[in-house]
Amino acid sequence: MAGNCGEPTPEPRHGDRAQLLGAPPNGRAMKPVGVYVHFPWCLKKCPYCDFASFERARDDIDHRGYADAVIAELDARSDDYRGRLETIFVGGGTPSLWEPEELGRVLTAILERAEARSSSGVEITVECNPSSLDDESARGLACAGANRMSVGVQGLDQARLEFLGRLHDPGGALAAVRAALAAGVRVNADLMIGIATGFDETRHQTPDEAVAEALTVTDLGVGHVSAYQLTVEAKTRFGELDRRGHLPLVGDDRMAATFLATSRALEARGFEHYEISNFAKPGERSRHNVGYWLGHDYLGLGCAAYGTVTRGASALRYRNAPNPERYLARIAAREFEPHEAEELDAEARLRERIMLGLRLREGLDLEAAAEEVGAEAWPRERVRATRELVSRGRLVHDGSRLRIPREAWLFTDGTAAALF
Repeated sequence: MAGNCGEPTPEPRHGDRAQLLGAPPNGRAMKPVGVYVHFPWCLKKCPYCDFASFERARDDIDHRGYADAVIAELDARSDDYRGRLETIFVGGGTPSLWEPEELGRVLTAILERAEARSSSGVEITVECNPSSLDDESARGLACAGANRMSVGVQGLDQARLEFLGRLHDPGGALAAVRAALAAGVRVNADLMIGIATGFDETRHQTPDEAVAEALTVTDLGVGHVSAYQLTVEAKTRFGELDRRGHLPLVGDDRMAATFLATSRALEARGFEHYEISNFAKPGERSRHNVGYWLGHDYLGLGCAAYGTVTRGASALRYRNAPNPERYLARIAAREFEPHEAEELDAEARLRERIMLGLRLREGLDLEAAAEEVGAEAWPRERVRATRELVSRGRLVHDGSRLRIPREAWLFTDGTAAALF
């Protein structure tokens, strides 16, 4: 796949799909599985980011050495690589900094190990920052195997972008989205809504401004938009400013108005508001993220990557070494055991299914999820909590399915916690 930029492989015919994705020839269903690859370097660390990312110039990154390490880890984790490969997601950090040929070697190795010899039918997403995505780099990523790009636009106001510590300007953000679209891949645009405009306490993004930015991006032709609220994480520059009372934040009423206005505007343009922060045209949902929300297994590869794999009646949640030097040294020494690991029992897995599944518009089938992980669906406390939440308009209970009405989506975390 790497270096092969001929005509795109057509989508598999109905009868080809099982073979393409590595399903057994007898037609028995295999559980879907995703792969997450973490690329840990950025040109600049954003003040709100708590992901494992480290500032480094592109020329100072050992692109080939890192690809070699990820492939070695992939081979060492082959026993955990079970199921039908559905998605690959390369996140960071700034994966659009990775030399496309080296990224392509990693993607090819994953597909080969999964017996998925072509990228057709497997969603392959690469996260991109506008500061490292132009026409040439977008074509290179598509040539490497990416068929979906997620572009970190974040905003289209210069003062707000500076407040967020972004390296690009509004024009650069739109140019990056155009470059991704021109490469012939599916495109998501990330936006942050309800953000302060600098450190002036009196200036915040209005609902009308948020709507205008979202519609400007959709007018370019993207099929997916992610519109997130700012989450202040403790171990970040913004977290430090918040502790000292110096971080301007949008009030709950303004945020709710911005959230609902953005939702209505995007739905009027044909986007389905299918998850709290995500909107998609028909057929454009992020299959990788849906896998998280549905509790599918995923293999985590690379520095600081998390993974979750089923092992009998329980599941293993693991994390790799949290900085590049340590990760590379461990791989070089053939030390593949996780840096951190946690065994998730049936009840822990069900609580996680509830927390994530309720983020989806359609909610979750609680009884099916409980049966799959081997937990009790309706203990007395959950029955009581469900009745109370339904009476308050925070939850809809329809047979075995629970979902949160859109007007109560901003309270999802509290609703899910009440069901634990």
